[in-house]
Amino acid sequence: MSVGLRVYSYSACSTCRKALRWLGEQGLDAEVIDITLQPPSLQELRQAFKQLEHRRLFNTSGISYRALGSAVVTAMDDDAALAALAADGKLIKRPFLISANGTVLTGFDPQQWQALLLPSAATQAP
Repeated sequence: MSVGLRVYSYSACSTCRKALRWLGEQGLDAEVIDITLQPPSLQELRQAFKQLEHRRLFNTSGISYRALGSAVVTAMDDDAALAALAADGKLIKRPFLISANGTVLTGFDPQQWQALLLPSAATQAP
């Protein structure tokens, strides 16, 4: 089933592989984009900023984040944070999902993904 999903992922990321496997198990097709080669656009990141606390967009366990340092990231204003995220896909918490209706999720929480992508199944769960 195609539901207009875009998933930015990284092949070496086990969480991304789990998320993509889950999508396949649900019969959901997604456009999969390598986040290290093509990070989300500034427009997509701005959309995510409107929905999520912008610190949730950072991959705090990644090498790129550690190289910047949490103090530097904390001191960034929104424009600087957006520019940093758009410039280095490894800074972004992944997988980074954009649904057909524009909802953004970061990381993989099967319950959150189910509620967004399979709402009728989520309401039927025991």
